[in-house]
Amino acid sequence: MTIIASLLFSACDKASETVAIQNPIVTDSVIAIPFPPKFIAVNYIELDKIERISKFRSGIGHDYSDDSESCRSMKHYFQPKNTVDWSLVKIFSPVDGKVVRIFDEWAGTQVQIQSKTVQSCTIIIFHIALQKQLIVGDSISAGQLLGMHIGSQTMSDIAIGFSLQNKWRLVSYFDVISDSLFQQYSTKGISSRTQCIISKEVRDADSLRCSGETFGSSGTLENWVVLK
Repeated sequence: MTIIASLLFSACDKASETVAIQNPIVTDSVIAIPFPPKFIAVNYIELDKIERISKFRSGIGHDYSDDSESCRSMKHYFQPKNTVDWSLVKIFSPVDGKVVRIFDEWAGTQVQIQSKTVQSCTIIIFHIALQKQLIVGDSISAGQLLGMHIGSQTMSDIAIGFSLQNKWRLVSYFDVISDSLFQQYSTKGISSRTQCIISKEVRDADSLRCSGETFGSSGTLENWVVLK
């Protein structure tokens, strides 16, 4: 399969609500939790079909940032292997929750799911070819098949947002997955969660240039983690 680089990325919307966490410990509306909580135990995508994952705060795609940072990609792109049909990569809900926003993108559908147990958290999954129609308010179960990735015109991406005090804070998917789920990534050659994250300090020291949401460059840091 030949993938045209210029078609890999989309100008995806940010979540409509916004967040920020200002303290190391926050009180969620359901339970008291350390931040960020490691509560996602189900993978959102078929990991065996993925070749590489962009790092949190990478220069891949376009600016996707929160109320505290800017000009960096604060989500992860999951790029399927060229040996698989990208349109047959299954996409699952990683949590029990409900659909709080859903809309058609330039490629596929974006689904935003509010976690049932950590209600300040919204999981945003991009570019889905839905298995069946979903509407705002629908209940979703962890592991439920949402559909397939839309295809080779773009990669699959996921963002994790927390909304507290009317502000928006994005964190890495690898900040919130459970230890047991991280073991699946460990078997793919990822030795630590931080391997998938560019810290704020390191990104600030190697800042990117943006024109609107468009990156002027991808920076000098390594943007990808390649799976084995």
